[in-house]
Amino acid sequence: MAPTHFTAIALAAAGFFSTGLLYADASADLKATVDRSMKAMGAENVKTLAISGQGWDGCVGQPYNPNTPWWRKFSNKDYVRSIDFEARGWRLQRIRGEGENPPRGGCGAGPIADQTQNLVVMAGATAPWNTQLEYIFLPEGFLRVALEKNASISPETIKGKKYTVISFMGDNKAPVNGYINEQGYVEKVETRIDNNVLGDTVWNAIYTDWKDFNGLKFPARIEQYQGPPKFFELAVTDVKVNVPVDLTPPAGRGGRGGPGGPGGRGGQPPSSLSEDLGDGFWLITGGYAAIVADFKDYIVVIEGPQNEMRAGQIIAEAKRLVPNKPIRYVVNTHAHFDHAGGLRTFVAEGATIITHQVNKGYYEKILKDPHTLVPDKLSQMNPQPRIKIETMTEKKVLTDGRHTIELYHVQGSTHNEGMIVAYLPKQKVLLEADEFNVGPANAPTPASVNPYHTNLLANIERLHLDVDRIIPVHLPGDGRKVTMAELYTAAGKSKP
Repeated sequence: MAPTHFTAIALAAAGFFSTGLLYADASADLKATVDRSMKAMGAENVKTLAISGQGWDGCVGQPYNPNTPWWRKFSNKDYVRSIDFEARGWRLQRIRGEGENPPRGGCGAGPIADQTQNLVVMAGATAPWNTQLEYIFLPEGFLRVALEKNASISPETIKGKKYTVISFMGDNKAPVNGYINEQGYVEKVETRIDNNVLGDTVWNAIYTDWKDFNGLKFPARIEQYQGPPKFFELAVTDVKVNVPVDLTPPAGRGGRGGPGGPGGRGGQPPSSLSEDLGDGFWLITGGYAAIVADFKDYIVVIEGPQNEMRAGQIIAEAKRLVPNKPIRYVVNTHAHFDHAGGLRTFVAEGATIITHQVNKGYYEKILKDPHTLVPDKLSQMNPQPRIKIETMTEKKVLTDGRHTIELYHVQGSTHNEGMIVAYLPKQKVLLEADEFNVGPANAPTPASVNPYHTNLLANIERLHLDVDRIIPVHLPGDGRKVTMAELYTAAGKSKP
C-alpha cells in the first residue's frame, strides 16, 4: 500500500505530536493514520512476509492444572510462517513437540513426539472468524482489515502512555481494537471470542522488542493470550520481505482452519443412545460417554462433557430413563474443556458438581463469567441459580444404600492433576477419561508403551478394583466393550 505524504502543517492540523507520527483525535482520517503507521514500520510496500523464530503454542483448555498461567504447551522449533497479505493466506512450517518436561496436559493421550508440520491456511472473508483473526493478529494484517471495515479512531492514555486506538466490529459482533503507540507501531490487537466454557473470552496479541529487519520494523517478541493464560509465544529471529509464498496445499492434506482456541460450540453430535448396565445404571452413547444412575430420590450423572448441546442430550436421556427425579449431582472427571463443556447446562438444572479439590476455585470463577456473545441457557436464567460444588481429594463414595459409585483420584496422572475415575462395584465397571483412549480391536502391545496406560493400570491395582469392563469417555469407534485384557496388552503386561 503506497504511503500518503503530508506536510508538517498538515500533520499539525491533524492533531499529531511533534514526532511526526501518531496520536490522532477522533476526527482524523483513517487511511492517513493507517498509512503513517505502515510507513513507520517500513511496511507500506510489503506484500509478503516470512517470519522465522522459535517458541511455543498452547492447546487452549487443556492444562495440567487449571490455575496455571499458560495453556498446554507444545514447542515450535524451526518455525517459519510465510504470509501473503493480498491472498490473505499463509504457509506454516515448524517442528512441533512437547513444550514441558515432563510432558503434562491434554491434546493427546500420552507424550507427543516431534512432528514436522507443513500447513496452509486461507483466512479470507468466508473463513471462520477465528481463522480470520489469525490474519488480523499481525500488525500489517490488522491495519489492512481496519481499512476494509471503515474503523473508528480515538486517543487513549494507558498507564501514562499515549495510543491511537483503531476499532472495528468483528464478524462475531465483538469489537476488535488495535493500539498504536507514538512511534507508529501496532503494540497490541485485542478482541473477544465466544468459548462455551469461559464465555466472552479476551483474545489478544502483544508485540514488543521491535527491531529493524532490513528496513522493516517488526516485533522480536510476540505473545498471545486466550483468557488469562498465555497460549502462544514466539521469539522472532528473522523477517524476510516480499519473498515468494507458495499457498498450494500440501499433498493429501489441504488447508486447515486456524487454532482459534475452542471458540466454537461444536457440531451436532449423533443422537443419544443408552445401554443398560444393570441395577439402575445406564451408559449414554452418541458422543462423549456419560453414565446415568437411578438413586432412590435423585439422579447422578457421571460426566458433563463437550457443550450445551451434548449436555442437553444427556439430561434428556437421563430424564427419559429415570422420570420424575431431579439430577442432583454431575461428576466431573477433569477440568479440560471437552470434559467440562456441559457443566453450565447441569448447573442450570440445579445439579451439584462433584470434582477434585484443585478445580473448586477455578469453577467458582468461570461459571460466573458472562456469556453475551453466544448466550447459553444458564446465562439467560434470572435469577441465576446458585453454583454448588462438592470436592474430593483421593476418594469419595456416593450411595443410597443400594446403589454405589466410588470415585478415585488417579495418582501420577500427567494428563490432568485432578483426574478422577468412577467405579461401579456391582457392575465391575470403570469409567475413565483420556487415561486409556483405545485404538483398534485386538491391537498388539505397541513398540513404545504409553505411560498413561501403565499409570492407569497401576492405580487400578493399587486400589484393588475388580474391573471387568472399562468405559472410556472417548468411546471406541466400533462400539465394542473394552475389557481389562486390552489395558494389560496396551500396558505391555500379562493379565494375572
